[in-house]
Amino acid sequence: MDLGLIVITDSRLAAPRGVEAVVATALQAGAPAIQLRNKTATPAELYQQAIELRDLTRRYGALLFVNDRLDVALAAEADGVHLGPDDLPIPAARAAVRNAGRDDAFLIGCSTDDPHEARRAVHDGASYIGCGAVFGTSSKPEVGDERIGTDRLAEVVAAVSVPVVGIGGVSPDNVHRIAATGAAGVAVLSAVMTAEDVAPTVRALLAPFRRA
Repeated sequence: MDLGLIVITDSRLAAPRGVEAVVATALQAGAPAIQLRNKTATPAELYQQAIELRDLTRRYGALLFVNDRLDVALAAEADGVHLGPDDLPIPAARAAVRNAGRDDAFLIGCSTDDPHEARRAVHDGASYIGCGAVFGTSSKPEVGDERIGTDRLAEVVAAVSVPVVGIGGVSPDNVHRIAATGAAGVAVLSAVMTAEDVAPTVRALLAPFRRA
């Protein structure tokens, strides 16, 4: 499971380009994972987007996650789902995955910046932890000006045996600070979706993890 860089989608930030065009360029540049995030799409629209991105990620041997919606992730045969604190509990999600005939290879990501919660999530069946907002974020108004910093990220990394991915305000200028914590990679939205030159941005975000 390569989580050196998870590119999170946002059609508004990608405009006037389409999300698929930005994702295709990111995949060509070596991005190993994509997370489909679209809070305003209907289930049917999200499913169609997932199918289109799934075909792209399979072409490049990359992973596809769907944010929040386990049902869409399973229906579209994505590689996994990323769940937040208000989403389906991980044990229920893992049970639903097995009932759907998918095995433990189906990946479930979980968001937390608390080491104890991270350990509990892994015990419950989480495949990786998304930890942030490390440097702050403008894509999640609900977290306000929260910045947990790299010290807290390092605590979460040390607490669990699964990969931990830093998220929140990550850019080519500060990504080396995430890598220094021992994190497996980063998840980014704005840095890639708004990039004028997507390919060099992706390579710069990946570089410290590839060296490690």
